[in-house]
Formats: sequence, C-alpha cells, structure tokens
Amino acid sequence: MLNVVLVEPEIPNNTGNIGRLCVGTESRLHLIHPFGFVINDKNLKRSGLDYWVHLDVTEYQNVEEWIAQIPDHSRVFLMSSHSEKSYLQNEFQDGDWLVFGKESVGLSKEFMARFENHLTIPMSPLIRSFNIANSVAFVVGEAKRQIGLKK
Repeated sequence: MLNVVLVEPEIPNNTGNIGRLCVGTESRLHLIHPFGFVINDKNLKRSGLDYWVHLDVTEYQNVEEWIAQIPDHSRVFLMSSHSEKSYLQNEFQDGDWLVFGKESVGLSKEFMARFENHLTIPMSPLIRSFNIANSVAFVVGEAKRQIGLKK
C-alpha cells in the first residue's frame, strides 16, 4: 500500500479529490496540519463524494509527529518542481511515502533538507506547476504500475 502525504493542504477540493484517488488505488492518505480548511468542509466532502468514509486517513498535528512514525526514511519521496530527478526515473516499492507540499508554495527548503529523495514531474516550461491532485495521480499511477509489474 502506498502512503500519500499532504503537508499543510490548503484547498479542500484538492484534498477531497486526492482522498478519492487514495480509495480507488488502495493507498493511505496522511494529512499534516495546519490545514487551510476544516476537515468537514462541504467542498472536501463534495470532491471526495461518498468515498470519504472508505478512506484510510491519518492526521498529524505537525511534521515531527508524522516523521516519528516513518519506519524507513529512505523510502520517503518528496515531490518538488525544483528537483532534478523525474519520478519516472525512480523505482517505487509497496509502502513508499509520496510527499506533496501545500498548493501555494510546495515544500519548504527546511522540509526538503530532512529527506534525501527529491523527485519532479516533467512539464512544459510554459507552466509553473501542475494541480496537486493531478500531480498525486501521476505519481501514484506510476508507482502502482511498477509495483504491479513486480508481483
């Protein structure tokens, strides 16, 4: 099972869509506070539809609480438009942690310095970034494809 981590998500619709994706791909969702919305936000529920009740989701009050329970830090992959290595060049394994930053600014330099594996999603120079829900879908899709090939 993959672990999708959202650090300080700001937009409820994105989190709802990602929650729905996690249910559909049998992935766990990890949400690190503070949020830009309340978890019972109607937009979150609308985007997640009735799938939210089936979601394997854990909330953490801060980054330290989340980090303390990671068994293998070498399997944590941070997504950033500033990284050099493409997620398509990475070898994913079942249980990996796929970490995405907040919509407005991504992951901070301080957060990035805590882990060594940084990945990017190749994109046209005409855009600054992809929508976070799309980004999660790209990376989870590739990781699930690779894991499926190994079985």
